[in-house]
Amino acid sequence: MPSTLLRDSRALGVLAVPLVLTQLAQVALTTTDTVMMGLLGTAELAAGGLAIVIFNQLRTMGVGLVTSVGNQTAAAAARAEQHAAGGAARPEVPPAPDDVRAIVRAGLAVATLAGIAGAVLMVLIGRTLPWLGQDPAVVGLARTMLYALAPGLLPCLWFQALRQFTVGMRRPQALLRITIASVAVNAALNWVLIHGTFGLPRLGLIGVGAATSTVHLLTFLALYLSAKKDKALAPLLSLNIAKADPEAVRRLVRLGIPIAATYGSEAGFFSVTALMAGTFGPDALAAHTAVNQLVYIVFQVAVGLSHAASVNVSRELALGEFDAARRIKNTALACAAAVMTVVGILYVTVPRLVLAPFLDTGSDRALAIATQLLLVTAFLQFFDCAQNIGVGLLRGLDDTKSGFRITLIGYWAVGLPASWLLAHALGLGTLGIWLGLLTGLATTAVLLLRRYTHSLGRREADALPATA
Repeated sequence: MPSTLLRDSRALGVLAVPLVLTQLAQVALTTTDTVMMGLLGTAELAAGGLAIVIFNQLRTMGVGLVTSVGNQTAAAAARAEQHAAGGAARPEVPPAPDDVRAIVRAGLAVATLAGIAGAVLMVLIGRTLPWLGQDPAVVGLARTMLYALAPGLLPCLWFQALRQFTVGMRRPQALLRITIASVAVNAALNWVLIHGTFGLPRLGLIGVGAATSTVHLLTFLALYLSAKKDKALAPLLSLNIAKADPEAVRRLVRLGIPIAATYGSEAGFFSVTALMAGTFGPDALAAHTAVNQLVYIVFQVAVGLSHAASVNVSRELALGEFDAARRIKNTALACAAAVMTVVGILYVTVPRLVLAPFLDTGSDRALAIATQLLLVTAFLQFFDCAQNIGVGLLRGLDDTKSGFRITLIGYWAVGLPASWLLAHALGLGTLGIWLGLLTGLATTAVLLLRRYTHSLGRREADALPATA
């Protein structure tokens, strides 16, 4: 058993490690923008922060629409390999490189539609900001920032579609190099466009948006060129979205809409709890924000493991390896638990050191609240990782609707009411909010993992007559 776990962990790590590091590099990208906006002033930070929140919400929903490209690619590639090796191909889905090529075209087509629609929506939202009760001094700056960010949404989603393709083909190594390079390029472009160096006009806050859009375009081009140089990827890469198969597009959209809704639901859940924390005063909100940022950073480990596990499940099911698909769940959870244990020990033993980058340690009350929240977070993050891995595992079964329904129950029917009751009815304040978050995430994790075990068993039972 230990040797099997070690072997499975290595197979998962080949995909998960580059994806985790890529996710962390993307966090650094957003952090760079925030730091640069803060240097411009309070109004610019408020306006830019508002614009980025809107952009990220639409980007997250768009990413959800193309996320299943990785799963579909992994399954099609596995069937093609099995066919080439003389294995028993599943007759209902004939394996061929054309299957993968069709998925890539469909993914880019969906990304194009989502990118254009999202960009138009960003412009419209910019025009409605005065009606949403925003400060007039912030509205004008936020609107111009949205206009600068809007063109970047299209190449951003193109990049995500290609990213899923490379992950599905189990060749994600270029992603990390490109994302790390983009952090440096983004910082340099921010500085140049904000301050107007090298004879360029001084753009201020608009320069941050223009730099971000430019970096999204450059990263897409870099990933495309890298894939074209890869002998395994190049023959399968097609940008001709005019030839996209309508049925493949419909399938991606059908799978993607629940994923996009799940991402949006989770983001909304944490946003509402932030508003709840704000009702207990600025110290409580500052503590909540600092701890939430820590959770967000650590959460990238779960995102990488979830994507890797999801793609590997799709691959193993295409090959009819149900035991391997079952082990993937245990391996991903064990890897997540190991990382979360180390992080939790840091939370408990050196809380001031952990909080120092995110919270003014001179604020005694905020620091005391945040230190208390870290004790809850040490346990909460296990369930946060588990529920994200659960969503990915179900996605590997092409079951995206169950994931959405279960997260609605866990987040909104259990987690949010529990947060309110513990915070207000029992008078626990911000601590109660986080205990409610823990309850909601734990409920979601248990339901998702039970659903995966049940669905996998049913899928295996259905396959037995065909293999008998």
